[in-house]
Amino acid sequence: MLESHLQQATLPVNLAQKASLIEQQWSPRVVAEMNDYQFKVVRIEGEFIWHSHPETDEAFLVLEGTLRIDLPQGCVHVNQGELYVVPRGVMHRTAAQGEAKLMMIEPRGILNTGHEDDERTALNNVWI
Repeated sequence: MLESHLQQATLPVNLAQKASLIEQQWSPRVVAEMNDYQFKVVRIEGEFIWHSHPETDEAFLVLEGTLRIDLPQGCVHVNQGELYVVPRGVMHRTAAQGEAKLMMIEPRGILNTGHEDDERTALNNVWI
């Protein structure tokens, strides 16, 4: 598996193309790594669960559509081409009225549901 990731490292990553390969919504897939950080693409629609990541910040870059991030003090709308960082430990819920495609940047090993056990907890470290 490591060899295929090293081979991929010689080519640019087309984020839109990688996101189009994801069959199931709410299933982040790793497209690249840098140090201990993973770059993941995901397709979402509807609302996720409230959760937090006590050990790390979480970055969202919108590739397509509009992302809504619900926070305790209100919501933030993140449009295509925009980036938003949720600080560590802050409760949040991601949502999209229509389908949105995102790139998430977070340390390797972070679960998409934080420490919440939920049916939407995705397998971790799955490459596409």
